[in-house]
Amino acid sequence: MFQNDAFRALDRQESLRLLAKVPVGRVVYTRQALPAVLPVNFSLDTDASVLLRTSPDSDLVRAIDGVVVAFEADEFDAATRSGWSVVVTGRAAVVTDPAEHERLSQAGPASWMPLREAVFVRIESEMVTGRELRGTRGTQ
Repeated sequence: MFQNDAFRALDRQESLRLLAKVPVGRVVYTRQALPAVLPVNFSLDTDASVLLRTSPDSDLVRAIDGVVVAFEADEFDAATRSGWSVVVTGRAAVVTDPAEHERLSQAGPASWMPLREAVFVRIESEMVTGRELRGTRGTQ
């Protein structure tokens, strides 16, 4: 990085704090040997894992259950040219424990789409990285 670089690395704690502030992120995974990105709403669990609620027969569940994925969320302000981005990398798994499923049904993320039946997917926060862009208003 250059001495006047406007980027700043965020530590794990700060990255998770920012991640908890936004409702939507993107799951990055492999679909038919190609990269795929899907916007999803989410929440963070008490152990800092990312939680998704989706349909049990969704293509996403079939593609990510049991594999390592990335999850990215961000927030930017175009007027001030500032913002942040956080990436969580870890293994994704469908929650199969009935007690855990019931807990998440009450306290986990709500789906933005109507679901007849729901499953929860947990993405472990094995690696968390974040970057902040400090405003550079008026510079080219």
